[in-house]
Amino acid sequence: MHYPPLCPQKLHNPPPKNYTTQKALYFWNVIRKPQMLNATIIFYFSDICQSMETFLHFTIAILLTFIHQAESSSVFVLKGQDVLLDVQENFKLKEFEFFKWTFRSANIVRCTDTLSVRVSPEYNNRVEFRNFSLLLKNIQQNDSGPYTAVVSGDKEKTIIEYLLVLQERVEPPVLTVNSDSTINATCNVTVTCRGQKTSVTSSCNSRTCSQVGGESRGAETSTVPLLSVYVAGGSIICNHSNQVSWAKDTKEIKTICVSKSERDEADHNYAVTVWIRSPVIIFFVGCALIRW
Repeated sequence: MHYPPLCPQKLHNPPPKNYTTQKALYFWNVIRKPQMLNATIIFYFSDICQSMETFLHFTIAILLTFIHQAESSSVFVLKGQDVLLDVQENFKLKEFEFFKWTFRSANIVRCTDTLSVRVSPEYNNRVEFRNFSLLLKNIQQNDSGPYTAVVSGDKEKTIIEYLLVLQERVEPPVLTVNSDSTINATCNVTVTCRGQKTSVTSSCNSRTCSQVGGESRGAETSTVPLLSVYVAGGSIICNHSNQVSWAKDTKEIKTICVSKSERDEADHNYAVTVWIRSPVIIFFVGCALIRW
């Protein structure tokens, strides 16, 4: 079955648009010739569709422009380390063009079309210019922020943009055993993992851990350390990490999980030992008193 297009093309002979002088004649013809009414509907429906199509294309173009402008690569760096901001695009400067790296609105380094490089005084001995890439040394808190590589000439073009995020080494977490129980020879342990204003409580067995009480307390984002609890190698592991470092605390399951039968056996052996030793002790004490 053939379906007509959603937005039909305009008719070659559309109805008159100036209804001021021809309105009466036009509507009289519509009454006499109903097909003119169909033509009118199709004509204006076509106008609406094409207007919507133009608006849609315009809106998509604007959105793509904003997305391109907002696009940047996040780089996470441990405090005190160096980082290389790489220019991934191969290009050559044309005549009268120059290349520069900027931090926020301040220039860091500038290179002309003759490859003459000038570093801003405040960045002397802090950066290296390597074939249009930028090496930042000994990153500190004030170095966090946007870095942009730009080529300027007749027009200014952004080559790449990085968002530098400084992070410090995470603190060692603390894993605490809250309770343990043995059901059908399976040991279940409830533990809490704590670190840097964040904590998570989990229920674990010899195979896996599941979080207790919904989401962990404390923020968990790309810039805030993350806590996770899991089982590996016969141990419960509390892992504290961010994008640049990690630390952990562990508890061996076998040292936590003593089965009820083992506990009962240990208690029974202790009771028997005490019962056997008590008469012997009483006998020797009695003999000593008699001799005395």
